[in-house]
Amino acid sequence: MIKKSNFIIASIFLFLATFFWAGNFIVGKVAGINEIPPISLNIFRWSLAFLILLPFTYKEIIEKKDIILKNFFLLSILGITAVSIFNSALFYSLKSTQVITGVLMISTVPVMIIFLSFILKIEKANLFQIFGVIFSLVGVIFIISKAELSVLKNLNFERGDLFALFAMFSWSLYSALLRKKNYELSQITLLQVVIGFGVIFLIPFYLIDYIYIGNRISVDLNFILVLSYVVFLPGIVSFFFWIKGVSLIGVNSAGIFLHLTPILAAILAMIIFEEKLLFYHYIGGIFIISGILLSNKKNA
Repeated sequence: MIKKSNFIIASIFLFLATFFWAGNFIVGKVAGINEIPPISLNIFRWSLAFLILLPFTYKEIIEKKDIILKNFFLLSILGITAVSIFNSALFYSLKSTQVITGVLMISTVPVMIIFLSFILKIEKANLFQIFGVIFSLVGVIFIISKAELSVLKNLNFERGDLFALFAMFSWSLYSALLRKKNYELSQITLLQVVIGFGVIFLIPFYLIDYIYIGNRISVDLNFILVLSYVVFLPGIVSFFFWIKGVSLIGVNSAGIFLHLTPILAAILAMIIFEEKLLFYHYIGGIFIISGILLSNKKNA
């Protein structure tokens, strides 16, 4: 039985965590509007986060270096999917697609985790979960096709929508692989190691983007504000708020709060950018929500 006081405190922590994560989409859109290169923003974000966390993790990293080396391949994949690909693809998608479209697609991640965990033989899936995956995929198809058959026939998808789809797949793969085994590291050190690998694999892409494509960051007030937000609030503060909330009421109860992220992000997008829910958002959203509900059902 969860104490009422614990639930209230946990709810505040979890709400703030999801609110800051929702704000990540808004700030990502602001970065796109201000022509801040996504890969540059991503590498600066995680490099700074790595340095901030290092004083709290370096001792465990040294003590457990053998465990890290033993799991080098899997930890590298976690870094590539969660840090190198997910955030870069998300920031790229928000340059040209609606925030509402992005958050609807990202909201399918819990269902896609079930699908990838089943494919990779990490966890079994029941019949309800299989139908949940199908419904969610149908919802995504409605969104990226704008409910137009001609888009599907010609495979004429918008680039931003495809980047959002890639981001969704990358984060789902990361989450599924995170379930694959116990890495014998504390949560904060595991995060630190994943960030470290992600930044390492981002470096060559950053150099290509900087030297050959010519995407350069202008260090102005907009960049400093965007970078400060993505590093401290969704990057670090939300992580600690989430851990605190889970410790008070448990992971299952806390998990419900994750569904606030797309809702809050959509509301903020409608207020700040005057985005509107379009017909295909409603249809796709109905299928995605149905998929999420089905994936949480148990076989009788």
